[in-house]
Amino acid sequence: MKNNLPNLNAPLAGLKIVELAGVLAGPAVGMFLAELGATVIKIENKATRGDMTRHWKLPSEDPQWSFSAYYCSVNWGKTALLLDLTQEEDLQQALAYIAEADVVISNFKITSAQKMGLDPETLRKKYPRLIFALITGYADGDDRLAFDVVLQAEAGFLYMTGEPGGKPVKMPVALIDLLAAHQLKEGILLALLHRERSGEGLLVQVSLFAAAAAALANQATNWLIGGHIPQPMGTLHPNIAPYGEIFTTLDGLQIVLAVGVDRQFEQLCKVLGHPEWAASPQYRSNVDRLHHRDQLFEELQTEISQYTRQFLLDEFQKQGVPAGAVFNMAEVFAQPEAADMVLDWHLPDGTAVKSVRSAVFELKQ
Repeated sequence: MKNNLPNLNAPLAGLKIVELAGVLAGPAVGMFLAELGATVIKIENKATRGDMTRHWKLPSEDPQWSFSAYYCSVNWGKTALLLDLTQEEDLQQALAYIAEADVVISNFKITSAQKMGLDPETLRKKYPRLIFALITGYADGDDRLAFDVVLQAEAGFLYMTGEPGGKPVKMPVALIDLLAAHQLKEGILLALLHRERSGEGLLVQVSLFAAAAAALANQATNWLIGGHIPQPMGTLHPNIAPYGEIFTTLDGLQIVLAVGVDRQFEQLCKVLGHPEWAASPQYRSNVDRLHHRDQLFEELQTEISQYTRQFLLDEFQKQGVPAGAVFNMAEVFAQPEAADMVLDWHLPDGTAVKSVRSAVFELKQ
């Protein structure tokens, strides 16, 4: 089996995790901990034939197959159990695992969890060393259903996406789930450190909405400081030009530029045979380039179309001009660095599958 996981002998080996969460955010956290060596018991709803993502299959996937590719993306390294927690015997089995657990990951609604005695307050009273990691959609008391595209809308992401004058476009991955997963991972690791020092477990809680709002970064401060409401700009950057512009090369392929400083723009102009552009009043500074962005795009496209993509990328690399190819998924995983991130493993029914690891840092001495 090819794992390519962080080294130093699985730093979380011996840690026991019970995952009560479904879909993406919670399972992504569980897989991250499994990659670091933890034992993860994933409890899925037997009444619904498991995590709902088992059934989120592409039209090209075999309908008879028990698992979807989506499910495989965040469930490496776990032991999955199908239990109906409304049945006493199954509930007691789950509680037996929790009694030995270091961490419980849950996205159950509090009211539903309370009926089964699986809410954080009940479990933490029983097990003071337990770390309870809870994902909610919104703040406490707000029980609205929370799916990623809804959060992309309500946290302002959809309003900013797409081309000017066009419809909003969502990110093609569940971005908000993944942002919340990263927040929860960090909270769990801090809670483990706290328990190591004090012997006391903690409740770690994050909402999808808070994780989304925290990731608005410069777009949030553009509003908070400048009163600017970000508008759809496609791939463009509101503060920098040329940054995010996509150009077609002589061979019909695409590249994107990410020119962040004047020096890089000077080098770009030199590569394209127009060093005089960098001294032009229209393009001399970043602010000038923002004001004349459309004209700059047309002039750059005219020149870029005279060269093949690989030639330009090689020249840009030599001259320190940030640029990249627009790759499809096959091209992404043809790159050695991406290929090294692939996990080869087997599902419980013996089916061989591949997925991508989520712990991409390295631990070295």
